[in-house]
Amino acid sequence: MKLFITPNSPYARKVRVVLTEKRIDCELVEVVLSAPDCPVNEFNPLGKVPTLVLDDGTALYDSSVINDYLDKKTPVAHLIPQAKRIEVKRWEALADGVCDAAVAIMLEGRREAQDASVIERQQLKVDRGLAQLSKDLGESKFCVGNALSLADIALCCTLAYVGMRLPQTDWRNSYPNLASLFDQVTQRPSFTGSLPPGYSA
Repeated sequence: MKLFITPNSPYARKVRVVLTEKRIDCELVEVVLSAPDCPVNEFNPLGKVPTLVLDDGTALYDSSVINDYLDKKTPVAHLIPQAKRIEVKRWEALADGVCDAAVAIMLEGRREAQDASVIERQQLKVDRGLAQLSKDLGESKFCVGNALSLADIALCCTLAYVGMRLPQTDWRNSYPNLASLFDQVTQRPSFTGSLPPGYSA
């Protein structure tokens, strides 16, 4: 299998963490999406990462779909327990939505003629999303149940990205319960081994 990634993609990092937790061997192929000859375009019509190419040439895209596939590939470390599947996927959807909004803010900030209303609207999504994630976590050690799941992985990849790209959000001081979970989970080798350039965790 081959996984096409860019080094700073939080969605690609989510898949890389799952690969490590599941002990699945996979070739990582770092690409430049803006390059005219980017190989991702051959497998993913949307030209996005992560894109996973299976040994038979089948391509899977979108981190959520890829991680569903990987979790069923081996019985090692079930990250989407069947009894809690919807709960885990709900956490992932909200964490990914916060990340989508953070990415939108970053991209708008790079435009020569920025639209302040776009940034404000996306920042509200980030703020509301983080508040809900904190409320849902409460005093629990993990997002779902008593063990690491895809919910925790998605949340921590998002928090790392928000911390890097939107430091003004200051989620650590606003939500100490999220910070506590983040500090615990990101000590795992799957996170330290997938640390993007410039990130602190």
